[in-house]
Amino acid sequence: MKIIAIGRNYAAHIEELQNEKPTEPVVFLKPDTALLKHNAPFYHPEFSEDIHHEVELVLKIKKEGKYINKKFAHTYYDEIGIGIDFTARDLQRKCKEKGLPWEIAKAFNGSAPVGEFRPIANFPNVADINFHLDVNGERRQTGNTSLLIFPFDVILAYVSQFFTLKTGDLIFTGTPAGVGKVAIGDRLEAYVEQEKLLDFEVK
Repeated sequence: MKIIAIGRNYAAHIEELQNEKPTEPVVFLKPDTALLKHNAPFYHPEFSEDIHHEVELVLKIKKEGKYINKKFAHTYYDEIGIGIDFTARDLQRKCKEKGLPWEIAKAFNGSAPVGEFRPIANFPNVADINFHLDVNGERRQTGNTSLLIFPFDVILAYVSQFFTLKTGDLIFTGTPAGVGKVAIGDRLEAYVEQEKLLDFEVK
């Protein structure tokens, strides 16, 4: 199982980080050791003082495929969930300044909490799915898939050119605006529409 993630896929998030709008999906990977399941707590690493939450919808791949045509992409996933792409912003900043890869800022242990998944049939229109993140009961991030720069099927077709997708792989599809720092003691609750699918604490 691998975790494929897409960066800079909501315009407002690009603006808040003062990044350049991409002309094709920005792709990075997380190892399976990044995965946190069953609402397990996230243990704040000692190597960073600026861990940011980034809530994202997550696709679960249901069959193997590569070089997938966009018109068939929807047949390769059958479940949608929600997750957090934790980012060590201070490490990422240092790596970017030196022109270095920034995997250590994105792919560290526990950096990909993932909640429950729901069948694609639960969503009449995948181009209009609401989701949000609350931290300590306060709304921090709100998103809708209509605002994606690269929709689900475009993402899947693109990444399948480079990586063979296998059953159980996860694709994080990008975060909306509102990312921010987490602290020990915080409680994060993530919702798809009005259903809470992820609920955990930072320790």
